[in-house]
Amino acid sequence: QVQLVESGGGLVQPGGSLRLSCAASGSIFRISVMGWYRQAPGKERELVALIGSGGNQNYADSVKGRFTISKNNAKSVWSLQMNSLKPEDTAVYYCNAMVLTPTRVNYWGQGTQVTVSS
Repeated sequence: QVQLVESGGGLVQPGGSLRLSCAASGSIFRISVMGWYRQAPGKERELVALIGSGGNQNYADSVKGRFTISKNNAKSVWSLQMNSLKPEDTAVYYCNAMVLTPTRVNYWGQGTQVTVSS
């Protein structure tokens, strides 16, 4: 089992920055991929960014060049630095941990609200 707790959400003006963090506990040695997803009102949950154990990163086109995902070597904390925020970035952000062996399992945090508004 893996437990995830997010922090760092809030209200920010357009063009501003926020940093989200996800703290993992439990069987963190089993985590293969760490990531962030978001869900805006009336929309499906979507991928924001992923980072693998080796450090390779993947981003949604809508956030490339503005958001950066990072992790510590222990895979116990990963973060999402969000710059140049836009109103369309407003959503509940969820951190995700993916375990691939022996079976694929996704773990989710409780979500943190990010609101971009003037």
